[in-house]
Amino acid sequence: MNLAAFEAFVKVMETGSISLAADQLFITQPAVTKRIHSLEEYFGVKLFESAGRGVQATHAAHSLLPKVKNWLNELGDIHHTLSHEQGQVQGRLKIGTSHHIGLHHLPDHLRRYVQDFPDVTLDVHFVDSEQAHEQVLAGDLELAFLTLPPQGDDRLQYVTIWNDPLVFVAAPFHPLAQQKRLKLEDLTQFPSLLPAAQTYTSQITLAEFEKQGVKPKITMSNNPLESIRMLVSIGLGWSVLPKTLINQDLQQLDINLEMNRQLGMVWHPGRTQSKAAQALVNFMQQPD
Repeated sequence: MNLAAFEAFVKVMETGSISLAADQLFITQPAVTKRIHSLEEYFGVKLFESAGRGVQATHAAHSLLPKVKNWLNELGDIHHTLSHEQGQVQGRLKIGTSHHIGLHHLPDHLRRYVQDFPDVTLDVHFVDSEQAHEQVLAGDLELAFLTLPPQGDDRLQYVTIWNDPLVFVAAPFHPLAQQKRLKLEDLTQFPSLLPAAQTYTSQITLAEFEKQGVKPKITMSNNPLESIRMLVSIGLGWSVLPKTLINQDLQQLDINLEMNRQLGMVWHPGRTQSKAAQALVNFMQQPD
């Protein structure tokens, strides 16, 4: 029995999927399955059952989860204290990341980090940027990678890592895709598919409309950008997406307006930071 088995168990419980747990732990699916089986053999119970393409947690798994999470948190606190006192880069590092950053910007960086610091166990949580921001403030996350808020909190430390241009998009067959030299007012004549109003991306977009004294016709709000991309590609409306997400199913609209969002990391300087977190902060600021 080892710590990795319990961490794999928690991740499968959180994601409901062996494959997603493997992705977030940066290991293979067979490795996750092996760790789960070791727990089942140790406790003599079945923790998961097959359910379509995913897995279904058993009653025993639901009973075990809160106890395991509490134990891992306590163990993490011990590692945090000892590693800070001894100056060693080790222990469990709990970080948060938005789905967009975690899928499109972080993998190569974290892969190198875990290779350089093999004694650190990364506990990666995929959450919305706004939620990650609050969890860092509350001390639930030691470090987060997110879309930086238009207005920061004076209690937190922010570092910009990536500039993420935002562009207006529609399906190639959408009426707006056929027009040139569009204005924001032209977009208000058609339905839009924007991220939820509380998201930083939506705040940046709506601020531009407010400057022009117009309001978009919002017919649907959806947080995951990949979901918005799909809905736009089938012609349900126009949207604003990071330029990095544009593919052959979308067309950038001809509108003379530049919008950017800043992606980076945030932590609470008023809280004691583990050596593992300090190492990751320094690692992310090194030139590629």
